[in-house]
Amino acid sequence: MPSIRFLGAAGTVTGSRYLVQHGSARVLVDAGLFQGSKELRLRNRAPWPFAPAELSAVVLTHAHIDHIGALPLLVRDGFGGRALCTAASRDLAALLLPDSGRLQEEEARFANRKGFSKHAPNALPLYTEADAIAALRQLSPAAYGERREVAPGVSVRFHRAGHILGSAFVEMELAAARPGGAPLRILFSGDLGRSGAPILPDPSPGLPADVLLLESTYGGKRHGDGSPADALRDEVLRAVRERGALVVPAFAIGRTQELLFTLRALERSGAIPAIPVFVDSPMAVDATPIFLAHREDHDPEMARLLADGDSPLRPAKVTFARSPEQSKAINAVSGPCVILSASGMATGGRVLHHLERRLPDPRTTVLLVGYQAAGTRGWSLQNGARTLRMHGQDVPVNARVASIDGFSAHADEAELQRWLATFPAPAGRTFLVHGEPPALAASLERMERLGWPAHVPAHLEEVALAGGSAP
Repeated sequence: MPSIRFLGAAGTVTGSRYLVQHGSARVLVDAGLFQGSKELRLRNRAPWPFAPAELSAVVLTHAHIDHIGALPLLVRDGFGGRALCTAASRDLAALLLPDSGRLQEEEARFANRKGFSKHAPNALPLYTEADAIAALRQLSPAAYGERREVAPGVSVRFHRAGHILGSAFVEMELAAARPGGAPLRILFSGDLGRSGAPILPDPSPGLPADVLLLESTYGGKRHGDGSPADALRDEVLRAVRERGALVVPAFAIGRTQELLFTLRALERSGAIPAIPVFVDSPMAVDATPIFLAHREDHDPEMARLLADGDSPLRPAKVTFARSPEQSKAINAVSGPCVILSASGMATGGRVLHHLERRLPDPRTTVLLVGYQAAGTRGWSLQNGARTLRMHGQDVPVNARVASIDGFSAHADEAELQRWLATFPAPAGRTFLVHGEPPALAASLERMERLGWPAHVPAHLEEVALAGGSAP
């Protein structure tokens, strides 16, 4: 009997990994890194609960680190098969995975040089840039809607999820064990995006499914009715009045491009003056042209602007900082400016240097524009931390900290429910994943109200799946 084992994003919002076993086939859907608290990060160094060399294939929903970041570990530890993804996810992963390896190597070297590593005798990176480059050779792109057999008796299709460029929810079909039997259909939601968000089309409608794995990042929560563009306008105008910096920890892939799009639109409408905007992330610098190139992932407005010859991702005074020297030069900038820098939860990257430099200044505003996982520095700022530990020292937080929920790339409670309403019938079984315990509990209540059989799996739980019966 086929089964699914929940190896990540079960009871937490990071580390997406789901192992499907069907006959001799073993397919891993997503290979994400755990982020956040030390307890979660330690799972990244735990032995695999399966032999990577025995995996038939990996299927990746999108290119965020909590969904693809462990692929270099899998390859290093023996996986030699295909890792299926969309074309845009392949291109973004080619930036994101080596960058992740470099960042981990840099952080290990910095910790060893400064002597604040708790590892003995030296801090070691989880994996290296070379490991990440080796993993890229396993990526195999597929178009939306294209049926691909990834293992004997296991086929998949990608459908648009609207979360980031190239994001998809996965339709998996397991062939019946007996001739004439019905196949088993499983849907993996991946991360679902929001309706009406810029650049990307809305998520595709749901499909008949025996089993649904549904993300619950914002279970029980709504993003609010206010316009995120209006909120960003107000923050920029405040920075102009205060003559201070607006420091925005932003995911290099997705969030940064949406912010650039919105800043450009606000300038075009005259809602804000053109002030210096710095994109300080080599990965974001390289990812932005990829967002322009993949026309198959554009919504009608993005397509129209490009057809009209506009530059929708280039505010008037934008600077894309690639080199360390360009990044350091931003420290000398005074007066109003916007600094977009990764990582989005302030877990690492260049944004830490900007926070270290700007947090003591009361004219600074740190603007949080995405989900902040428990235990991250972004979460600490959001919850009123008066100091923030970075690079072995405690930095005072004199800056103002603000949040805009509307820029989230995740569907909220209402949007998830609207997506479920597009299904032709309730899934036979639903597993609620990719959420913190309160969000999962709220999602479970929603599913009970809707009459959908649902379960919140535990980390490492394995569930047997019955034969297919989807309408």
